[in-house]
Amino acid sequence: MTVTAPAATGVAATLRRLYLVRFGFALVWAALLWPTASSINPLTAVLIVLYPAFDVAAAVIDARSARVNVGGGSAKAFVPGLYVNVAISTLTAVLLAVVRTSGVSAVLRVWGAWAVVAGIVQLVVAVRRRRMGGQWAMIASGAISVPAGASFFLMASSADASLTSVAGYALLGGIFFLVSALRLRRSVSQGHQDRN
Repeated sequence: MTVTAPAATGVAATLRRLYLVRFGFALVWAALLWPTASSINPLTAVLIVLYPAFDVAAAVIDARSARVNVGGGSAKAFVPGLYVNVAISTLTAVLLAVVRTSGVSAVLRVWGAWAVVAGIVQLVVAVRRRRMGGQWAMIASGAISVPAGASFFLMASSADASLTSVAGYALLGGIFFLVSALRLRRSVSQGHQDRN
Protein backbone atom coordinates (compact mmCIF):
# COMPACT_ATOMS: atom_id res chain seq x y z
CA MET A 1 0.00 0.00 0.00
CA THR A 2 1.38 3.39 -0.94
CA VAL A 3 1.32 6.24 1.57
CA THR A 4 -0.85 9.10 0.34
CA ALA A 5 0.76 12.49 -0.12
CA PRO A 6 -0.92 14.26 2.85
CA ALA A 7 -0.14 11.34 5.17
CA ALA A 8 3.45 11.15 3.95
CA THR A 9 3.83 14.90 4.49
CA GLY A 10 2.43 14.64 8.05
CA VAL A 11 4.78 11.80 8.98
CA ALA A 12 7.72 13.51 7.24
CA ALA A 13 7.11 16.75 9.17
CA THR A 14 7.00 14.91 12.50
CA LEU A 15 10.06 12.83 11.63
CA ARG A 16 11.97 15.92 10.55
CA ARG A 17 11.36 17.61 13.92
CA LEU A 18 12.11 14.39 15.79
CA TYR A 19 15.33 13.82 13.85
CA LEU A 20 16.49 17.39 14.55
CA VAL A 21 15.84 16.88 18.27
CA ARG A 22 17.70 13.57 18.14
CA PHE A 23 20.66 15.25 16.45
CA GLY A 24 20.78 17.96 19.15
CA PHE A 25 20.46 15.39 21.93
CA ALA A 26 23.24 13.19 20.50
CA LEU A 27 25.53 16.21 20.13
CA VAL A 28 25.05 17.36 23.74
CA TRP A 29 25.13 13.79 25.10
CA ALA A 30 28.42 12.95 23.35
CA ALA A 31 29.98 16.24 24.50
CA LEU A 32 29.05 15.44 28.12
CA LEU A 33 30.23 11.82 27.95
CA TRP A 34 33.55 12.41 26.18
CA PRO A 35 35.49 13.99 29.09
CA THR A 36 34.43 11.26 31.55
CA ALA A 37 34.56 8.27 29.18
CA SER A 38 37.44 6.45 30.89
CA SER A 39 35.49 5.53 34.03
CA ILE A 40 31.96 5.27 35.38
CA ASN A 41 31.24 8.23 37.64
CA PRO A 42 27.77 9.52 38.65
CA LEU A 43 27.44 11.70 35.51
CA THR A 44 28.55 8.87 33.21
CA ALA A 45 26.14 6.46 34.91
CA VAL A 46 23.22 8.83 34.30
CA LEU A 47 24.26 9.47 30.70
CA ILE A 48 24.58 5.80 29.73
CA VAL A 49 21.08 5.04 31.02
CA LEU A 50 19.61 8.26 29.61
CA TYR A 51 20.63 7.52 26.00
CA PRO A 52 18.52 4.35 25.50
CA ALA A 53 15.71 5.89 27.58
CA PHE A 54 15.66 8.84 25.18
CA ASP A 55 15.58 6.33 22.30
CA VAL A 56 12.46 4.77 23.85
CA ALA A 57 10.69 8.15 23.98
CA ALA A 58 11.68 8.98 20.39
CA ALA A 59 10.44 5.60 19.09
CA VAL A 60 7.10 6.04 20.89
CA ILE A 61 6.63 9.51 19.35
CA ASP A 62 7.59 8.13 15.94
CA ALA A 63 5.13 5.21 16.20
CA ARG A 64 2.25 7.40 17.39
CA SER A 65 2.84 9.87 14.58
CA ALA A 66 2.83 7.07 12.02
CA ARG A 67 -0.43 5.65 13.35
CA VAL A 68 -2.16 9.05 13.38
CA ASN A 69 -0.90 10.29 10.01
CA VAL A 70 -0.72 7.04 8.06
CA GLY A 71 -2.94 4.46 9.74
CA GLY A 72 -4.21 1.30 8.14
CA GLY A 73 -2.00 -1.07 6.20
CA SER A 74 0.74 1.48 5.52
CA ALA A 75 1.54 1.93 9.20
CA LYS A 76 1.61 -1.83 9.72
CA ALA A 77 4.68 -2.04 7.52
CA PHE A 78 7.00 -0.29 9.97
CA VAL A 79 5.22 0.55 13.25
CA PRO A 80 5.82 -2.92 14.76
CA GLY A 81 9.56 -2.38 14.27
CA LEU A 82 9.33 0.85 16.25
CA TYR A 83 7.66 -1.01 19.13
CA VAL A 84 10.36 -3.70 18.96
CA ASN A 85 12.84 -0.85 19.31
CA VAL A 86 10.94 0.44 22.36
CA ALA A 87 11.22 -3.00 24.02
CA ILE A 88 14.92 -3.41 23.16
CA SER A 89 15.87 0.08 24.32
CA THR A 90 13.87 -0.25 27.55
CA LEU A 91 15.63 -3.53 28.34
CA THR A 92 18.98 -1.90 27.51
CA ALA A 93 18.36 1.04 29.85
CA VAL A 94 17.54 -1.38 32.67
CA LEU A 95 20.60 -3.54 31.97
CA LEU A 96 22.88 -0.50 31.81
CA ALA A 97 21.52 0.71 35.15
CA VAL A 98 22.41 -2.69 36.61
CA VAL A 99 25.88 -3.18 35.04
CA ARG A 100 27.11 0.40 35.46
CA THR A 101 28.65 -0.58 38.81
CA SER A 102 30.62 -3.38 37.10
CA GLY A 103 32.71 -0.95 35.07
CA VAL A 104 33.33 0.21 31.53
CA SER A 105 33.81 -3.29 30.05
CA ALA A 106 30.37 -4.45 31.21
CA VAL A 107 28.77 -1.29 29.83
CA LEU A 108 30.52 -1.80 26.47
CA ARG A 109 29.18 -5.36 26.23
CA VAL A 110 25.57 -4.30 26.86
CA TRP A 111 25.93 -1.27 24.57
CA GLY A 112 27.42 -3.51 21.88
CA ALA A 113 24.53 -5.96 22.01
CA TRP A 114 22.06 -3.07 21.86
CA ALA A 115 23.85 -1.45 18.91
CA VAL A 116 23.72 -4.70 16.92
CA VAL A 117 20.03 -5.48 17.57
CA ALA A 118 18.79 -1.87 17.39
CA GLY A 119 20.81 -1.35 14.21
CA ILE A 120 19.05 -4.27 12.53
CA VAL A 121 15.65 -2.95 13.64
CA GLN A 122 16.49 0.58 12.42
CA LEU A 123 17.60 -0.81 9.07
CA VAL A 124 14.36 -2.78 8.63
CA VAL A 125 12.17 0.19 9.60
CA ALA A 126 14.04 2.60 7.31
CA VAL A 127 13.89 0.21 4.35
CA ARG A 128 10.14 -0.25 4.83
CA ARG A 129 9.46 3.48 4.77
CA ARG A 130 12.08 4.55 2.25
CA ARG A 131 9.41 5.85 -0.16
CA MET A 132 8.60 8.55 2.36
CA GLY A 133 11.99 10.10 1.71
CA GLY A 134 15.01 10.93 3.81
CA GLN A 135 15.58 7.33 4.83
CA TRP A 136 18.88 6.52 3.11
CA ALA A 137 20.85 8.00 5.98
CA MET A 138 18.77 5.90 8.41
CA ILE A 139 19.47 2.80 6.32
CA ALA A 140 23.20 3.57 6.42
CA SER A 141 23.05 4.29 10.15
CA GLY A 142 21.34 0.97 10.89
CA ALA A 143 23.83 -0.92 8.73
CA ILE A 144 26.82 0.77 10.41
CA SER A 145 25.41 0.12 13.88
CA VAL A 146 25.82 -3.64 13.53
CA PRO A 147 29.63 -3.75 13.06
CA ALA A 148 30.01 -0.87 15.52
CA GLY A 149 28.21 -2.93 18.15
CA ALA A 150 30.46 -5.90 17.44
CA SER A 151 33.51 -3.65 17.85
CA PHE A 152 32.30 -2.60 21.33
CA PHE A 153 32.50 -6.28 22.35
CA LEU A 154 36.12 -6.41 21.20
CA MET A 155 36.94 -3.16 23.02
CA ALA A 156 35.38 -4.49 26.22
CA SER A 157 38.21 -6.98 26.70
CA SER A 158 40.89 -4.32 26.28
CA ALA A 159 42.84 -3.27 29.37
CA ASP A 160 42.23 0.39 28.54
CA ALA A 161 38.51 0.05 27.71
CA SER A 162 36.81 3.42 27.41
CA LEU A 163 33.42 4.80 26.47
CA THR A 164 35.00 7.27 24.02
CA SER A 165 33.92 5.05 21.12
CA VAL A 166 30.34 5.10 22.45
CA ALA A 167 30.39 8.90 22.41
CA GLY A 168 31.66 8.81 18.83
CA TYR A 169 28.99 6.28 17.90
CA ALA A 170 26.25 8.53 19.32
CA LEU A 171 27.66 11.57 17.54
CA LEU A 172 27.78 9.76 14.19
CA GLY A 173 24.21 8.57 14.74
CA GLY A 174 23.20 12.17 15.43
CA ILE A 175 24.78 13.28 12.16
CA PHE A 176 22.76 10.64 10.30
CA PHE A 177 19.61 12.03 11.97
CA LEU A 178 20.56 15.52 10.80
CA VAL A 179 21.10 14.32 7.22
CA SER A 180 17.71 12.59 7.25
CA ALA A 181 16.04 15.71 8.66
CA LEU A 182 17.52 17.81 5.87
CA ARG A 183 16.36 15.29 3.26
CA LEU A 184 12.88 15.20 4.80
CA ARG A 185 12.63 18.97 4.44
CA ARG A 186 12.12 18.37 0.74
CA SER A 187 9.18 16.04 1.42
CA VAL A 188 7.60 18.54 3.78
CA SER A 189 8.06 21.57 1.51
CA GLN A 190 6.82 19.80 -1.60
CA GLY A 191 3.87 18.24 0.20
CA HIS A 192 4.28 14.87 -1.52
CA GLN A 193 6.40 11.76 -1.34
CA ASP A 194 10.12 12.19 -1.70
CA ARG A 195 11.36 9.07 -3.42
CA ASN A 196 15.03 9.98 -2.83
